[in-house]
Amino acid sequence: MQISSRRKTIAFFIVLGVGLVALAVALNVGWIILNWREGVMLFLGVILFAVLIAGLIVNTSFLVREIRRNEQHDSFINAVTHELKTPIASIRLYLETLQSRDVDDKRRHEFYRLMLSDTDRLLGTVEQVLKAGQAAQRGAKHQRVQIAFDELVRECIDLVRTRHHLEQNALQYEVASSNGNRAQVLGNVEDLRTAVSNLLDNAVKYSGSQVEVAVRVATDDKNVTLQVRDRGVGIPPEELKRIFRRFYRVSHRALAHVKGTGLGLFIVRSIARRHGGKVFAESAGEGKGTTVTLELPRSLA
Repeated sequence: MQISSRRKTIAFFIVLGVGLVALAVALNVGWIILNWREGVMLFLGVILFAVLIAGLIVNTSFLVREIRRNEQHDSFINAVTHELKTPIASIRLYLETLQSRDVDDKRRHEFYRLMLSDTDRLLGTVEQVLKAGQAAQRGAKHQRVQIAFDELVRECIDLVRTRHHLEQNALQYEVASSNGNRAQVLGNVEDLRTAVSNLLDNAVKYSGSQVEVAVRVATDDKNVTLQVRDRGVGIPPEELKRIFRRFYRVSHRALAHVKGTGLGLFIVRSIARRHGGKVFAESAGEGKGTTVTLELPRSLA
């Protein structure tokens, strides 16, 4: 109901704005026609008309941007609601079964395992929302220490393997260094762990049934670079920059079943910028996989 009301409000102001602009244009054109013989008045009329058109363009672009933002916000609300409601309903069902029936030890332990998995999913969703809120705060101070980035990535890979129940070879890891430079960065451990985990989780989620993810950490004199490459559904070229926006999710039928809030890559970009780095994505197109690169300044300490 609230979403529908907001859309109606936006539509009302669009119609009102267009109506007022149309009236103003008609009056302006009429005024120019009446004063076409007077050079100064005609010139002023043309200038005012140009300003009016420019204002219309700016107003329209603003409204379109707001409509898109509202649509993304609505999608986010729906996604978060689903991400919270589904595991809660699942946990409730298992608890009701345990309460009302005699369940043997084997099934009971299986229920416990599934409930723990659903609890982890709930915690993951809440953490993503909290991290997104922190990412939007400017000027927030984060404790920074010297971090062996290649070791942090290795830890994240092990966690993702466990979380998604993957075989050892599903995530291939390589560390490369030029001139013996160490993959050392100055940063916040929890932030960087979140960024790396989000990239790995995304690669696994969008790989489909056959997970083949290549992870590479490379070091040169100035930067430490993490590349995460999957062989999944890929991303249309025109959407490569948009995927790092808050709430944004690629609109593709093949991705409809993939769960998420549209916050993961936004959080990665915010963390990268906070550490003086950058993140970008590359893809040859749909069905051809995606490579996401996170680049951070190397610590010389």
